[in-house]
Amino acid sequence: MDIKTLKQNIEDISNSNLAYGNKLQRICDFLKETISYYDWVGFYFKNGDKEELKLAQYAGEPTEHTIIPFGKGICGQVAVSNKNFVVQDVAEQDNYISCGFKVKSEIVIPIFINGKNIGQIDIDSHVANPFTKDDEELLEFVCDCVSKL
Repeated sequence: MDIKTLKQNIEDISNSNLAYGNKLQRICDFLKETISYYDWVGFYFKNGDKEELKLAQYAGEPTEHTIIPFGKGICGQVAVSNKNFVVQDVAEQDNYISCGFKVKSEIVIPIFINGKNIGQIDIDSHVANPFTKDDEELLEFVCDCVSKL
């Protein structure tokens, strides 16, 4: 994983003339196409004043999890904890919402604007134990870029 090149590509998408939603979609597509073990890439954002997340742009198989209550599953836990959550083996998580039998691991990184958690990027992988500190660094960078769109 060439972090520097990946970050430059994300920055280029962020600085492009695309509309906000198109930028998010392009980021999802880029990450899924570029990183072999990123099998599903999506953004969830706080749904207005509700204590839930709503699915926005994503790349990968369709999901029935378009609304996730705070505290439920990995994404819902990140909405409450405001911390990165790396799950190398979803079978070891009690509070995991299954997105399909192929998903073996998940990483969720929150997006902050002015210190407030407004959403997150969610990555599912069909491989167990694929995520490293490089993934966290890259996805934190992605979230920082998204917070400035």
